[in-house]
Amino acid sequence: MRRSERRGHGVGAGKAALEEQPPPPPNGAASSPATEGMLGLRGDPLPAVAAAAAAHGGRRSTESEVYDDGTNTFFWRAHTLTVLFILTCTLGYVTLLEETPQDTAYNTKRGIVASILVFLCFGVTQAKDGPFSRPHPAYWRFWLCVSVVYELFLIFILFQNVHDGRQFMKFIDPNLGVPLPERDYGGNCLIYDPGNGTDPFHNIWDKLDGFVPAHFLGWYLKTLMIRDWWMCMIISVMFECLEYSLEHQLPNFSECWWDHWIMDVLLCNGLGIYCGMKTLGWLSLKTYKWQGLWNIPTYKGKMKRIAFQFTPYSWVKFEWKPASSLRRWLAVCGIIFVFLLAELNTFYLKFVLWMPPEHYLVLLRLVFFVNVGGVAMREIYDFMDDPKFHKKLGQQAWLVAAITATEFLIVVKYDPYTLTLSLPFYITQCWILGIILVLTWTVWRFFIRDITLRYKEIRRQKQEHKYGKDKSLSNGDGHSILAAEHSGNKLRERKV
Repeated sequence: MRRSERRGHGVGAGKAALEEQPPPPPNGAASSPATEGMLGLRGDPLPAVAAAAAAHGGRRSTESEVYDDGTNTFFWRAHTLTVLFILTCTLGYVTLLEETPQDTAYNTKRGIVASILVFLCFGVTQAKDGPFSRPHPAYWRFWLCVSVVYELFLIFILFQNVHDGRQFMKFIDPNLGVPLPERDYGGNCLIYDPGNGTDPFHNIWDKLDGFVPAHFLGWYLKTLMIRDWWMCMIISVMFECLEYSLEHQLPNFSECWWDHWIMDVLLCNGLGIYCGMKTLGWLSLKTYKWQGLWNIPTYKGKMKRIAFQFTPYSWVKFEWKPASSLRRWLAVCGIIFVFLLAELNTFYLKFVLWMPPEHYLVLLRLVFFVNVGGVAMREIYDFMDDPKFHKKLGQQAWLVAAITATEFLIVVKYDPYTLTLSLPFYITQCWILGIILVLTWTVWRFFIRDITLRYKEIRRQKQEHKYGKDKSLSNGDGHSILAAEHSGNKLRERKV
């Protein structure tokens, strides 16, 4: 695959283990503060002007310092010809040696799968690199190509009628294509049920299913993507509010109050966010010194180096600063909106396509978003925070936005009746009040407040100027000032 970590011009002294002491920099220079933000998509250094701008700009304080000895091993070299040779041999074997079955449906499935695999081989070897390089750039190129395949699949489903689209799922899994009842998590909401003598806490045990650790793990990973406690808590609370608001549309949104706020927000989501923030703190303080595996003399050092391959190459602390400008405030609101829409799509898609919650396709979709979400968030942050060097939205962020929108359009087309069920009156009032409060704060913060501060600043400057003029008059300089003004008036009269 592509080389993505060529940082130095030569190889440093490779006898020191990675964790024991930093190797001397190449060519005897001082350790370079190379970071992800100062590196090209393949990991190569950007031009000196861009690197200097990144080093002295506002982003510099949020980036960790990295040293890499530049060792170019077999793991990082390009293997495009090898992949092409293996692919050609495989296709030749299927063409010349394998007997084609007479089953049309089987051949169709196999042909579609083969086409997807060939596209993935092309993408892994030839696609454009993203901002991440660990564990290997080819890994992130693979998920970029999976994003393209998934978006094309969604487009295909979108162009089918409702019956054909649901029945098409049978080609993926014969057990699909049949309506499934939704599980209702509401009902008896007593924490302690005295009517049940054998197990009065049965309501709690019934709620402790496989989705509890999934909630925790999901919010742990979302925290690693967003890298901000405030945004994570807002999204967590907002989604529970959405579940309250939409439980008349989807039965499994109906949960007990303690299931919403104690088990979800406080325990699962809150604990996941807390562990995620602790991990972020460790990653931001970690020393990023990289050395080639074969340059490490000790066996323990080699094992630790292999383990560290699955950690980031460097670290950038996200500072969203939503209240710093109207542009950033709207961008952060848009990110929160897309996050919530993607969460809702998880439930609505399985509802309209008749997929049970425990089906492997639902799990694969979550795994997909876990892998592409981190890259998309990094590209969005770069686009917002450093528009001079990131003049357009990243490719993975673009695809994630397109996928989220397409999923929502499928839900709208396949079950418009459910989506158009009117909200209860008190729910509508709450949402209108919330929207009015947000709009009012936005107008006050970015318009009225700015105008008021500008007016106060102009008034302060005028008062300082008047005070300085009065002070000059009191110090005896008033005569010269008045004389100058008088001579200036006479000169203007002569010109007239």
